Amino acid sequence: MAGAITLERILALQAAYIRSIDNNELEAWPGFFLGRCLYVVTSAENHKNGFPAGIIYADTKDMLIDRVASLRQANIYEKQSYRHIVGLPHVTKNGGDEAESETPFIVMRVMHDGETSVFATGIYLDTYRAAGTELKLAKRVVVCDSSRVDTLMALPL
Repeated sequence: MAGAITLERILALQAAYIRSIDNNELEAWPGFFLGRCLYVVTSAENHKNGFPAGIIYADTKDMLIDRVASLRQANIYEKQSYRHIVGLPHVTKNGGDEAESETPFIVMRVMHDGETSVFATGIYLDTYRAAGTELKLAKRVVVCDSSRVDTLMALPL
């Protein structure tokens, strides 16, 4: 079936997603999501307690596009880049044109002066949908292990 969601397709989407952020190709980032989607960055404690609001919250692809535009044109923040290291996705549900997975991650932040530090660790809770021949994220909840979040969270995780 052309729309089947395989682990190989999930891995390919995740690799391209991470590459777009790590290579500062942020304009490509919203393209990994469906038009009606959910992108939330939250803490493990807030997620466990069922608090829906996040540090970052977007429920449409247009909101993600606006976020990138504001990063490029309006926001002022110290120059930085990310380097993601992700584990293998554990597919928790797969049926028809939709699948869900959990993927652990670590993000290193490299500042303009070269200082490198662990910026975030956690897990991606993803829902994928087949959109024709493409696989898209319908939902990505980024659950950070720590409730302490740097105010310099400018780039998407």
